[in-house]
Amino acid sequence: MKQFKIKIIKTLTIITTMTSVAFLGDANVEAAEGIDTSVVNETWGLPTYVYGGGLSDEQIQETADILKIDSMENVASVGVTGEDLQNYLNTGSGNTASMISSVLVQREDEGEGVDVLIETPDDITEITQEQYANAAITAGVEDVTIMVASIRPVTGESALTGIYKAFDVNGEDLDQDRMEVAQEELETTNQIAQENSGDSEFDTSRFDQAIVEIKQQLAELKEQQGELATREDIEQIINDALENNNLQNVITQEQLDRLLSFFETYQQTGAIDSDQVKEQLGKLSSDIRSKFGDAIQEAEDSGLFDKIGNFFRSIWDAVAGLFN
Repeated sequence: MKQFKIKIIKTLTIITTMTSVAFLGDANVEAAEGIDTSVVNETWGLPTYVYGGGLSDEQIQETADILKIDSMENVASVGVTGEDLQNYLNTGSGNTASMISSVLVQREDEGEGVDVLIETPDDITEITQEQYANAAITAGVEDVTIMVASIRPVTGESALTGIYKAFDVNGEDLDQDRMEVAQEELETTNQIAQENSGDSEFDTSRFDQAIVEIKQQLAELKEQQGELATREDIEQIINDALENNNLQNVITQEQLDRLLSFFETYQQTGAIDSDQVKEQLGKLSSDIRSKFGDAIQEAEDSGLFDKIGNFFRSIWDAVAGLFN
């Protein structure tokens, strides 16, 4: 009996160990850790804190605390104003009082992609992390970590201007046309997402992924045929992307027309031919997919199911060995 108990204990140990290897070992999800302000980037140096120009000194510090900035000496800081909105996006009245949302931006090594973390999701009421990233990539932003925060509920649209300001003060110029189209993208995708927010069949992550796929397909078509997509091509690409993401019965014809109009404009920008955009979109697509259930396909591709099968066969062999 004692030997039988020992065999059971050994078997349980094997099961526990193999479970850890088979499942935890295949987990490929990286926790977003934000920005370490003690790390100096070779390109920018210190991370750049761009605070809303409508904030008081006390609120600037409060926002810095939210963004986990231990000391203002560890960041380069600058305000974003209504004038910046006009300069970068050729829009707005120049009013700074409404500029509340703020960002902490750090340049990352090549290939890291665009990662956005919203630190105050209850106060950034409309824009998603992926919408920020998608629009920023359109504007030419690449390889950065961006943390977004607000001390009170706002739509969050001015945060995109803060990202552009961070690049500007670090000596990196972004294309004016692409920044304006990125703003149109943010407004278009956000409006459609808000209009469908009450529909249980609408998944924001899948919609964000559809936007990525449309951009990728437009670029691929341009590369293959050497010319821009026709209106009919764009409509087909949009419909295919919506169907790929189970949104074909959710997006209305009027919303599809808005997407069609936007992507006609989008493909006229330098983003359509940019290798950097392709690379950044590939990374963003991978990040989005990790959120919404392609885990089964990824498991098949990685051989995880084979490992699970082997895992249970090993359990059976171990249990059978108890009686040998």
